[in-house]
Amino acid sequence: MPGITAMGTTYNLPNYTGELFAISPEDTPFLAAIGGLTGGKSVDSTKFSWQTYDLRDADANRQRLEGADAPTPEGRVRSNAYNVLEIHQEQVSVSYTKQAATKLVGTGGATNLTLGANPVTDEFQWQVDQELKQVARDVDKSFIVGTFQEPSDNSTPRKTRGLLQAITTNVLAGDLPQLGSDYDLKAFEQLVLDLMQKVWDNGGISESETRTIITNSYLKRCLTAAFITNKGYQEESRNVGGVNLQTFETDFGKCNIMLERYMPSTASPATSGQSASLAVVSLEQCAPAFLEIPEKGHFFVEPLAKTGASIKGQLYGEIGLEYGNELAHGKLTLTADGANS
Repeated sequence: MPGITAMGTTYNLPNYTGELFAISPEDTPFLAAIGGLTGGKSVDSTKFSWQTYDLRDADANRQRLEGADAPTPEGRVRSNAYNVLEIHQEQVSVSYTKQAATKLVGTGGATNLTLGANPVTDEFQWQVDQELKQVARDVDKSFIVGTFQEPSDNSTPRKTRGLLQAITTNVLAGDLPQLGSDYDLKAFEQLVLDLMQKVWDNGGISESETRTIITNSYLKRCLTAAFITNKGYQEESRNVGGVNLQTFETDFGKCNIMLERYMPSTASPATSGQSASLAVVSLEQCAPAFLEIPEKGHFFVEPLAKTGASIKGQLYGEIGLEYGNELAHGKLTLTADGANS
């Protein structure tokens, strides 16, 4: 059903009676697992950065002679990564009449003055609650597929770099498997393990509790078939950051599976040219970063100036994704009908 882009009144936000059910999904697993809209890190700039460093390769032949002079000095160079905060701002406006007429059922016309049990007794707060859910979904999607944008002036908005765009080193492509094809599922299993190996070799997925594959619904079915059903394993689960995740055994240890609605997906069965993606992620490296607004906090709701017979408020927050070392994550893109053969 459509929403409205205006003040809420008894005409465009009619009341109804009976139990209230949500028909839209509200889950935001990636955002929730790394801190949500209330956790994470506070920063004091619209741009925030972090550092990475590495160690030289281990060497079995660096032994020194007895009494030798001091060796040539060496040092390790640190590198910098950064992202930007994006602004999420929404307004809620409800007329005084709408806020008060909680027992008016229908559209508000004279023929619809029916008394009944309306479960929403505070329209403004209910609308605020729904906006918070919608913002969380926006942020979750942005953190997955967001395209980085750092404007030089205020004519375009800042956009944080999403996880998939941030992953540039550990990247593989292959053919999208068809469910029911043992050959396809075996090839898919090999691609997933190849990607996990690339990530592990580069220092990622070393922590068991946060080693995670983020996937869409179609590739989740493929993962289940390839790694659990076909091998006779029993799927287990564990809690990460308040999110219940399924787990399965791999050559690189037990791995979480995070079913994420905003991963690039495809229909089943896939048709030519369709593609889907999954990511191998070290969740412990990821966190939301927030701009701390003085005397207000991170994400907050505040009243707006009175300009008429209504209650007005706005939701506001600035948030960005800290994804840590991009080498600790990996990305697999799969395309239907052998496009990557």
